[in-house]
Amino acid sequence: MLASSAFAEGLPDLGEASRTDLPPQLERRIGESIMRDIRLREPAYVDDVEVTAYLNALGARLSAAMPEAGQSFGIFALRDATLNAFALPGGFIGVHSGLILAAQSESELAGVLSHEMAHVTQKHLARLMGKQNQAQVTQWLAMAVAILAARSNSDVSQAAMVAGTAAGVQTMLNYTRDFEREADRIGIQTLDRAGFDVRGMASFFERLQKYGRLYENNAPGYLRTHPLTVERISDMENRILRAQYRQVADSTDFQLVRAKLRAGLNVPSEAVVDFESQLRERKYQSEVAAHYGLAVAQMRMKNYAAAEREVAELRRLKAASPMVDGLAADVRRAQGDLAGALSIYREARVRYARNKALLYGQIEVLLADGQAQEALKTATAELQLTPSDAALNGLQAKCYAALGKRLQQHRAQAELYVLNGQLVAAIQQLELAQKAGDGDYFELSQVDARLRELRARHEDEMKQKLPF
Repeated sequence: MLASSAFAEGLPDLGEASRTDLPPQLERRIGESIMRDIRLREPAYVDDVEVTAYLNALGARLSAAMPEAGQSFGIFALRDATLNAFALPGGFIGVHSGLILAAQSESELAGVLSHEMAHVTQKHLARLMGKQNQAQVTQWLAMAVAILAARSNSDVSQAAMVAGTAAGVQTMLNYTRDFEREADRIGIQTLDRAGFDVRGMASFFERLQKYGRLYENNAPGYLRTHPLTVERISDMENRILRAQYRQVADSTDFQLVRAKLRAGLNVPSEAVVDFESQLRERKYQSEVAAHYGLAVAQMRMKNYAAAEREVAELRRLKAASPMVDGLAADVRRAQGDLAGALSIYREARVRYARNKALLYGQIEVLLADGQAQEALKTATAELQLTPSDAALNGLQAKCYAALGKRLQQHRAQAELYVLNGQLVAAIQQLELAQKAGDGDYFELSQVDARLRELRARHEDEMKQKLPF
């Protein structure tokens, strides 16, 4: 464990993290608003439960090791080959698929995430935002547009800033050197406490620095928003020298997530050639991941027999991961073997009872197999434990639709919209539920009560609407 004095040595006193003019509730609302737009409108958003679950599990491990407690995080991926990651207001962190693939170890990826999470816990964004007056908060919506646009085209980014009348956005996007050094210090401390190799952060940033020198006119987006200096690298290395040396093996899911993202790049045939070449020449970090990636690529090509062979090879290698089980079930389902897929899901969920991807897959196969009542039972039981699961509310709505229960279908769909921040759509669904004509007195009373509640909430939000 690194001593706290070692981390603090030579660093400026930036004040307590809580000292900001921006209320946490407003910061969270701004972040949720931006995230809602990303989920609904950003085509590069990776809507993959396994990728998202892995990133958030990694984030939870880091968060538990952070000096500051009580901050919640939501980590998501964007399908983009450029090397970038960024923190949004309210604890939301985006990671480009290119950065995940460029990480040569799980500790390197964890190093980037711990650095971004430190920006959040130390309220760096909030401090920058707190310096702006109420009218200038609109610039932060333009900031989100600029960040997303800058992923592939810096000219588009500049145009977005001008269009958003955010003359100061570029300055606000760039963290100060003091902020960067503080995020480095806390990030390294977090890596050490979480059991990762603290050298991962420095090695990744050093590669970014070399990449930036080689391609000066096309430096990684991460360097544009996170100024990387020789002094920063030296500070990191000095702190790392005081840490105990630790070799940390990558998790299986880290390798599988990377293989899944790589298999989704470009055209499927190119991914097949890539993974077949890795296996033939034995040039891979993980044999299991190479077979998994090849199976995913074969699935994309609808070559199900070849995908089945790769699954068999994964079984021979004794690959233990819910992602492997989920892939095996997907291959069975794609070949029309719903009974076989259900058998795999049921066995896997005994081992991985809390895995969401397996749960969703089981419900979808039950529906496809005409077992809507069993699917509804499974979805409803899980919703009692996790009522805020938007995807599960959507699946429950599909179950009710398959059973012809229109009132309950619209009611479940309304809850999905509520969780996605779409109050108007939720209200419309409850109004349809009132007119469904197949509910009893008790069910109609629940719909009426929920409708009154959402209308009141919507009116309140309109009165306190954010200034963008």
